Formats: sequence, C-alpha cells, structure tokens
Amino acid sequence: MTLEPKSAICVLGTGLIGGSVLRAAVATGYEAWAYNRSHTGVRAARADGFDVSDDIETVLRRAAADDALLVIGVPMPALDSILSDVRLFAPRCALTDVVSVKAPVAEAVHRYELGARYVGGHPMAGTSESGWAASTPDLFRDAAWAVGVDPGTHAQTWSRVAQLALDCGADVVPVLAEEHDRAVARISHLPHVLAEALAVAGAGGGDLALGLAAGSFRDGTRVAGTAADLVRAICEPNATALLDALDDTLRLLTAARTSLAAEGTLGELIDAGYSERIRYQDLERWEITDIRPGDQDWLGRLHEAGQRGGVIRSLD
Repeated sequence: MTLEPKSAICVLGTGLIGGSVLRAAVATGYEAWAYNRSHTGVRAARADGFDVSDDIETVLRRAAADDALLVIGVPMPALDSILSDVRLFAPRCALTDVVSVKAPVAEAVHRYELGARYVGGHPMAGTSESGWAASTPDLFRDAAWAVGVDPGTHAQTWSRVAQLALDCGADVVPVLAEEHDRAVARISHLPHVLAEALAVAGAGGGDLALGLAAGSFRDGTRVAGTAADLVRAICEPNATALLDALDDTLRLLTAARTSLAAEGTLGELIDAGYSERIRYQDLERWEITDIRPGDQDWLGRLHEAGQRGGVIRSLD
C-alpha cells in the first residue's frame, strides 16, 4: 500500500501521553495542534511553542476541514465528553486513541457512531509523572505501540495510525482489543496495584523501614508515585481482566506463604519468578515484513503475527 504524505494530527488531551504524541508529531514533521481543557496546561504548552487551545469546537472544526487524524489522549472518565464533541464537530475524521484499555473505548466509540474510521492504539510507555510538563518527544522511542486489528478495521485509517506510531519511534504491535486488555491487565495494571500494596506494606514498618529502603523498594513502588485518580482511571475500566490477574497473583502468594509457614521455604515461587524474568529480558521480537494493509486477510494475518511476537517497524 502506498503511503500518502504525513497527514495533519489533532491531539485531544495534552497530558503525559497526549502531550508526548503532540511533541513527537511536530518533531517529525507533522502539522499538529491540540486541545486541552486545562487553562494552565494550555498556557504551558503555548509557552513551549505548541499550538494548543481550550476551545474544543474550534480545534475540531479545524480538524474536520483538514481531514486530520484525531488522537484521543484523555482518561476514560473524560471519554464520553470528548466523543460527544467529535460526533458534533468532526464526525468524518479518522480516529485513534492512546487510552490504556481498548475494548471499553471501542464500545464507546461505536456508541457515538464513530466506529467506521476508528483504530484503537496504546503506546506502552510512561512515567510516574503526569501532565504537559512531564511530556517529551522521546517517550515512545523503541516502545511497543499496540494498534488494533479488530474485524472491520479500515485499511487507510490503520495505516495512518501505524505510521504515526512508527514516526514517534515505536514498534507497532498488531492486536485485538480484548486480547490487549487481558495482556495489559497483567503487565501494566497489576504492577500498579502491587506497587500500591508494597508501598503500604513497606510503610507499615515505620520510619526505620523507610529509612533503610533502597533499590528494590524504590523500583517496586515507582508507579505508586502516579496520581491516585490517574491510577484509578487506568486500572478500574479493565476490572474483569485485572480481577483474573489478581486472583492468579493471590494464589501464587498464598502458596508461597503456606510453604514458608510450614517448611521455612518460599517454595517454587522464587525459581519460577527468576525464570520468567530472564525469559522477559531475553525476549526478541521479530519484524513483520510481508503483510500490508489492504492485502487479502491482512487483519487476520497481522493478528496471528502479533500473537507470535511480531512487530512492524516500517510500512514502506
């Protein structure tokens, strides 16, 4: 499929992820502008030289006139309001998002009758900081960026979304929405919950314990430094998958506790955990080079390749 010149990009929400998309898009030559509801955030972005406004109607009418790709970067609680505005002012624009769950977003998008040109997206990158000040054009460098290949996906829109991810420096991982949500429950949302629990348990040892804490506690609780409302907005919309992950984790911990109490050993957990960590460190992704949007059964073939660890690094 022949790629068109870089299309205009309109980012809706300029927090850590949305702001980083805007910075990266501008840095790689896109015409890009954004909306943010926070007057303070708008002023900060403008002070850094970016075209950001708090007038959603003006921003979206411009997007409609320029056939911009809309990138939704707001948390789940603000999604309905944004989609309502998109349906009113720019219903024909291609649409993607960078929200941490995919199935609930897709459901909302279709509820607002915007599904024809929607492709879900989720860059697997972030920090414990939030807001425009934390954003950076390099946030997605060498990161995985999930791009949806659900049935009915529009090939041209998919190409625009994938190309944006590639231009931001990421590897594109083709994935179905439901499978994405089950996966991120275990490698993104569960770590948030465990970090919060570790922070509370560690603090239970008082100031002495916190004064002695070093690398393992610092690294294990890093994401507990994320704003509480943002953690809830990330994790709670994925409740079903997160409950499964928590149940598995509790079984592992209960078995280790039982073994420690009865035999003075943590059982199989330590060896298994070490083995899986090494497997993660040594995991090598391979490049998908022979499937293009619009090819016969391209969605199914990309889905299968993504399941086997394939990534896209170029659409040329």
